[in-house]
Order: sequence, then C-alpha cells, then structure tokens
Amino acid sequence: MTEPRLLTRPLVLSFLANLAQGLSFFLFVHFPRFLEDLGASSVEIGILFAVTAVASVAVRPAIGRALDHRGRRTVILGGAALNTAVVLLYFPVTALGPYIYAVRILHGFAIATLFTGLFTYAADVIPAQRRVEGIALFGVSGLLPIALGGLIGDLVLQSGDFDHLFLTSLAFGVIALALAFPLSEPTGLPVGAGRRRFFETIRQPDLRPVWWITGIFSLALSAYFTFLRTFIDDAGFGSVGLFFATYSAVAITERLTLGWLPERIGQKRVLLPAIVMLGAGLVVLASAGSAVAVGVAGALCGGGHGFVFPILSAVTVTRASAAERGSAMSIFTALFDVATLIGGPLFGAVIAIADYRGTFLLAAGILAAGTA
Repeated sequence: MTEPRLLTRPLVLSFLANLAQGLSFFLFVHFPRFLEDLGASSVEIGILFAVTAVASVAVRPAIGRALDHRGRRTVILGGAALNTAVVLLYFPVTALGPYIYAVRILHGFAIATLFTGLFTYAADVIPAQRRVEGIALFGVSGLLPIALGGLIGDLVLQSGDFDHLFLTSLAFGVIALALAFPLSEPTGLPVGAGRRRFFETIRQPDLRPVWWITGIFSLALSAYFTFLRTFIDDAGFGSVGLFFATYSAVAITERLTLGWLPERIGQKRVLLPAIVMLGAGLVVLASAGSAVAVGVAGALCGGGHGFVFPILSAVTVTRASAAERGSAMSIFTALFDVATLIGGPLFGAVIAIADYRGTFLLAAGILAAGTA
C-alpha cells in the first residue's frame, strides 16, 4: 500500500512560516548579553526569561480554546502580527525597569500563540500513518533557527549592535506574517468544548505521563537555552553559534535520515536512548574546557532533542481526540515555558552560588531522576 504524501502545500507553507518565526525568536539567544550590558545579574536574567514564560503559560488556555473554536489560521495570523509589533518595542530599551518586563510579557504572548498554532496546524495536515516522521520533519523548521539564530546573531553583533539584532528579528517576523496569510484552514475538524475541555485534557490519565516527561525534558533544555550565552562569555572559548550549529546539524540529519525509526521499532525504544544522549551532552558541557568540547556537547544534546521532541509531540496528538488537539498542543508547548519559569531562576541561582558546571550537572541530574 502506498504511503500518504507528507510534503503537501499546507505543510510546506506552515514549515516556512515556522522557520521564519523561529529565526525571529532564536536571535534572542543573545539577549542575556544585552541584559548584562544593562547591568542585570544572572538571577535577574533568569527572572526576565521567567517573566516571558509566565506570560506564555498564562495565555495557553485561551490559545487552546481559540484554536479549537476560532480555527488555526486566525490564531496563527494574530500571533504573527503581535510578534512583529512586539519586536519593535525592544528598540527604546536603554535600562532595566518595568518597561522591559512589559515587553517580555507581550513577547511571551506572541511566541506562545505562534508556536502552538503552527505546531497544531502541522499536526492537523500530517497523515496519521506517518505522524512521528511528519512531526520530525516539520520540527526541522524549529531546529534550523536554533543553529542559524546563534550564527546570524554572532555575525550581526560582530559588525553592529543590538539594534541591528532587533531589526533582523523584525525582518524575519514580517516574513513569517506574510507566509501565514496563504494558509488555508484545515477541514473536517470537530469543534472543541471550551474551558472545561482544556482542563479535562490536563487531567487525562494517558496524557499525564507525557506531561511529566515533557516537563523534565524541557527543564533540562532551559539550562543551556537561557545561560549558554553568558557561559560562553565567562569561559572564553567556543561560541553560541558553534554549540547550536552542531546541535541542529545532528538533530536535523537524524530526522531526515532516521525519522522513520520510532514508527518502525517503537517510540519508547528510541525515546530512552535519546534522553540518555541529551543527559550526556549536559555532562560534557559541564566539564567543557575547549571549543571542541562545546561542539561535542552541542552534538550530543542535539542528538537527544532530535528524537525526544517529535516522539512526545506525536504521542500527545495521538492520545488527544481531534476535538481536543488545540488544547492538548497548548498544554504540551506550555510545558516548555513552565520549564523556563522554573529553570531560569533556579539555574541562575545555582550559577550565583556555585558556577556553570554545577548548573549543567544539576540539569543532567534532574533529567536522569525524572526519567527514572
């Protein structure tokens, strides 16, 4: 029997829109340095990232209801427009204070809306028979910005300042908005059941283990997504671009060449080794003493991420009914913001008390204990 086609027009358009919005967002991997220049401590940097996460989590129930009631396209366009507007608000920032906290809150609303909307849309248009493979392929649009955001940011900041970085982010945001306009609403989706449906989905028994391991996984990620920039500056070797380039290269190669593996041999059989690989990358990063070690850590972390994320995404979509898909994906993506909310202040405090080595080892320990 012929397998259904993956590369349809809706999937390609949503892929490109997600790629553009990802580039707009992941340029902010350099944002901790901007905050340091304003006089922020590691703890305050963690708090500012946590503020964005709080906003993202708080808006998720509304996003889930909107996706299930108003449709995917409306939510995606709204998120893309808000993201474009929010990036403009970074230009006047010259000092720490209430204004930057307000901007970070709005940025959290925008990214939560776009990220959830586009991933839900992709899940709708990917054939069920090829769900893990399709989500893994779509996820490349989220991995490329992780690599390119670091590299592009390095290049921009070598020849310019943070205004140039914000301008580059704005350009990618406008591209994402333009790409979202041609998206057609998926057909044949049942209507959700409102607020009660969202919170019932949180409590759904067969989804609880997914929420747990997703939370543990995303907490481990928050250690280096939040503090890699300042770690590199403090260590004096390697670069953000190097880490995320190897990270994404391994994850993308894995998905393009072995994306079929979880559906062939079983999702759980692939999930556990992938988590172990991610933990090993954190340990290598904790003991890194050269640029080569930073690159190896990026490769190991990327190898783990490359399989963990699409497997957990696919399990979420499979276990949630079609009427609950928007709510389920809102919860799934919110867990990454909850992790930043917890991990930002936690790991920032560990850095202040101990050092970066302790932070990355703690993240590896949390991942191991949570998985066990």
